[in-house]
Amino acid sequence: MKKLLLFLFVFSITLIIIPEKNGAAENLQAMIDSLEEGAVIKLEDKTYEGNIVINKPMTIIGADKTTIKGDGTGNVISIKAANVTLKKLTVSHSSMNRNSAEEYAGIKIHTNGNVLDHIKITDSFHGIYLSQAHENKISNVVIIGMGKGEIAAQGNGFHVYYSNDNLLSHNTIEGTRDGMFFEYANKNESYENNISHTRYGLHYMYSDENTFKKNTFTMNTGGAAIMNSNHLLLADNHFIVNYGNQSFGLLLLQANDNQIKNNTFYMNQRGIYIDQATRNTLQGNKISQNQIGIELWASSNEQIFTENLITENTIPAVTIGGSGETNFWSQHGKGNDWGSSFPLTDLNQDGIGDFPITYRSSLYQLIEDQELSYLFLKSPALAIYEKMNAVLVDEKVMFNDPHPLATAKGNHHFILFAAAGLAAVLILLKGRHLLCITFGRNGRKT
Repeated sequence: MKKLLLFLFVFSITLIIIPEKNGAAENLQAMIDSLEEGAVIKLEDKTYEGNIVINKPMTIIGADKTTIKGDGTGNVISIKAANVTLKKLTVSHSSMNRNSAEEYAGIKIHTNGNVLDHIKITDSFHGIYLSQAHENKISNVVIIGMGKGEIAAQGNGFHVYYSNDNLLSHNTIEGTRDGMFFEYANKNESYENNISHTRYGLHYMYSDENTFKKNTFTMNTGGAAIMNSNHLLLADNHFIVNYGNQSFGLLLLQANDNQIKNNTFYMNQRGIYIDQATRNTLQGNKISQNQIGIELWASSNEQIFTENLITENTIPAVTIGGSGETNFWSQHGKGNDWGSSFPLTDLNQDGIGDFPITYRSSLYQLIEDQELSYLFLKSPALAIYEKMNAVLVDEKVMFNDPHPLATAKGNHHFILFAAAGLAAVLILLKGRHLLCITFGRNGRKT
């Protein structure tokens, strides 16, 4: 009898201790299923197992160390009801299967009117995936990808698919494939997000009327790639140190009628790259310390460049593939400020140069024919190449600014100092390896 009692005691203790991990998972899903609509669940400082499905309106609030960990076979959290709120959670370990018919994520949202706040997502294919999900608010989310791993082996930080009118703000994304990818997604707003160490920090495909303001892109292959997307507003963003072969701060490809205003493009291989794009307005941007300030392909027409500061780039602007004569370098009598690259006289002190600026170059042919020429733009040999071609062949006009701005030099110094300071802070905060970055027109390295 004593032996039987001892066995029952040990067995009961085993049941309590060993299944604790699985019990948490079962209890969380069971709790979700058992509660009424609108309920509030407050989770403890421990790890709960996914995968969970939320199929009714409710609020789930975690604690400092609350983690929901998937089993690696699907979405960690699937939201299939509207008006769900998730706060203060760490989510990890979704499926990483690239060949599945479903795009897996840490959190996948299929519904409208949900709120996500103070969420951290790691070890997942996509971070957050919105699928035909509208009017959601997502803020203060941190998504950490696999960094320098195989780019195709991971998904995007945010993947927004056929989803409209969502608000994405104050999020941090690092080391994913694309930071924020919008596909057939319209009228979304993104504010004050920080994106680094991705392929493209921002990627729009067939997505119209979106607003993107006060975001920062650093150390990506490309800052923002705008493709087949129209009527966007990109304003007050920072594109800093997006560097590498064929890198850019901003790419406009088959993108029309977009407003690019008051952004900073600093220390990129190409500040702005425009191809097969029409009727975009670039106004009030600061484009400095890039290898090429603006690369404009002749397939692009009716761009308007006005009131931009374009200074201290190795090449201020280059037109490739033709003359590009259908683009405009001033509007309403205001051209662009070219800094010390093109000294001006302004005898009547009206802020407009007394003579137009015409920039001629033969480098367009070299850049068009030789893909690797971007790597040698700082070489002294290119200056010799330019001088030889100036004598031997007719150089082509890269741009003509009929009303160049004559801004006070003090403003240049302040703007460049501020941009350099921001770049230094971001590199110190996010840099994980030794960077060799080319500065200025004379190729000083640090």
